[in-house]
Amino acid sequence: MNLPQTVEHPGRGDFSSAQRFGEALRRQLETTPDFYVFSPDETSSNRLDAVYQASARAWLLPQQPWDEHLAADGRIIELLSENTLFAVLASHILNGGRGAMTSYEAFLPIISSQLDQHLKFLQQSKTVTWRPDYAPLNLLSTSCWQRQDHNGYTHQNPALISQALMKPSNLANCLFPVDDVAAAVASEFMFEQSKNVVNITTFNKNTLPRWIDINHARFQLTNGGASIFGFASDDCPDLIVSGIGDIPSREALAAIKLAKTELPELRIRYVGIAALSYAAIGTTECKLSQQLFDEYFGHNLPIIINFHGYPDTIRAIMSHYTDPRRIDIHGYQDQGSTTSPMDELTRNACSRWDLCINIFERAGHPEFTAKYQNIIADNAHHAELYGLDA
Repeated sequence: MNLPQTVEHPGRGDFSSAQRFGEALRRQLETTPDFYVFSPDETSSNRLDAVYQASARAWLLPQQPWDEHLAADGRIIELLSENTLFAVLASHILNGGRGAMTSYEAFLPIISSQLDQHLKFLQQSKTVTWRPDYAPLNLLSTSCWQRQDHNGYTHQNPALISQALMKPSNLANCLFPVDDVAAAVASEFMFEQSKNVVNITTFNKNTLPRWIDINHARFQLTNGGASIFGFASDDCPDLIVSGIGDIPSREALAAIKLAKTELPELRIRYVGIAALSYAAIGTTECKLSQQLFDEYFGHNLPIIINFHGYPDTIRAIMSHYTDPRRIDIHGYQDQGSTTSPMDELTRNACSRWDLCINIFERAGHPEFTAKYQNIIADNAHHAELYGLDA
């Protein structure tokens, strides 16, 4: 993989995590004969087109001149039934094969009961000595709720994250790559390093800025799933801001920049979180220790978190580390519409402006609150009139 050793200008550029995952899937198809990709006919929509360089869609019926990427021996299985695809993928893995399934985030919860049964099987199989190791069951969750400009409320549902993280078997990893570099590292973890687990990786298919280099991204996943972003952090901070997910992190980092334009003396530390598992930050095999948590988040500083999923999900995890009264959590609140990207974020109080208000309140400077409330209101009005952000 051609990934940067350094990032000279964090937060710039337009890079695609989806294309990184597409490249990773292509390599798996090229090098692993029993690797299959399962998708509810959304491979191209989700920007994973690179897979067609290595295989075609499985197709046994006669072909028409306008058909593309079809073959009888194709290892890309496209079928508009998440239940069927998951069942075939799970069976393939339990028979010694490998693979991954992609879908829109809002439709992955369709397989929730099947996911439970797979996790239960993995848990029971650990008690049987003759059972072999199994390849991970990899779920790629994209077309996320923050960018449903044309689909609206029906295409918003990060509930599978909550379901996976509540399982005490500790056999599910939820990965949140912050950018395309972190996405490439997440694909390494999923396809080459993990076993006997379910991996759910959440990423937006739209292009986003690049923040960290490959060494930083690898450090995160091998050292408890979190790290301090030095370029966005001050020594001896007054408060901590944290992001979990690509767009939530972008908004959190933008909020820090905005807040410091208003209060240059305010000292903030940014902690990026790349992975969650049962009751912990980090992966199932590498959870963030209490010692590292205290080093990153301090013992009594206010903590503001912008999370991709439901707030109570991360609140439950953080309660294992510290007093929940320290923490303000922003996340998806089941608010949505066919609207502009920033208006969608403000409907769920996850925008940079909402986070700024929270920062000012925690820092004891409520005099800036009205300014940012007006910005939110003006943008909402503009989005309602024109369908675009102001």
